[in-house]
Amino acid sequence: AMFCYQCQETAQGKGCILKGVCGKTAEVAGLQDLLMYLMKGISKLTTTLRKRGVESATANKFIVDGLFMTITNANFDSSRFVSKIKEAYQLREKGIHPSLTCDCLTWKSDKVEEMEVKSKEVGILATENKDIRSLRELLTYGIKGMAAYVEHAFNLGFEDTSLYAFIQDALVATTQSDLTVADLT
Repeated sequence: AMFCYQCQETAQGKGCILKGVCGKTAEVAGLQDLLMYLMKGISKLTTTLRKRGVESATANKFIVDGLFMTITNANFDSSRFVSKIKEAYQLREKGIHPSLTCDCLTWKSDKVEEMEVKSKEVGILATENKDIRSLRELLTYGIKGMAAYVEHAFNLGFEDTSLYAFIQDALVATTQSDLTVADLT
């Protein structure tokens, strides 16, 4: 029903598969995975636009907030994730770029049931090679930690756009099927 292994509390140290030891439900775990998928798509868009000199403060803040809300035990409110997913759709549509046609930029549904089905297709286990999967997740958890500090700094009035660029480049790297274990290390 779920797979989550992003904290030290995971069942038998292997990952939670029915319900999180922390209390996270399968629905929330799936919505978190779907939000991550959509943020990777938005990151593809922002990195493309950034190369053309366009910086989106809205997208930068959205991605950092989304990463922060998907860390271990930060948020178990499924309705909040549904709202954030719908916000992702709107953000994508504002910056559509014709050269980008990946599913993470085009898939959309307002139905929670369809979101849950999609989350199973795009979750952690979607990457079959366990070494590539592990390295992608290591990178993902690192940028989630980074995002927490970026969020705190932002709330204190400090901001460095190069951090947003780094985070978004890293998210894009987790989608690149041509990267090898050596590339990811």
